[in-house]
Amino acid sequence: MMSGLFASGLAAELVLAALGLEALGLWALRRFAGRGPGLGPLLPFLLAGAAFALALRAALTGAGWPWVALPLLAAFAAHLWDIARRWR
Repeated sequence: MMSGLFASGLAAELVLAALGLEALGLWALRRFAGRGPGLGPLLPFLLAGAAFALALRAALTGAGWPWVALPLLAAFAAHLWDIARRWR
């Protein structure tokens, strides 16, 4: 059961769904309660997490190395964006 969850890449898709729900929840908290961070400041963080999940999915499903490397590169770029934004 668990091996199928990982071999199919579903585990990574669940991580992506959790990230989407987290973003939706934070947006709703900000929109309706006026509390919490907006999505703008969290966007690089969320993009890095999503890119890592895509790289994980590619690796778990046996995709070629470029399909693992490209999302990792995107995660790195999002991470640098986040650091640059926080540095100011």
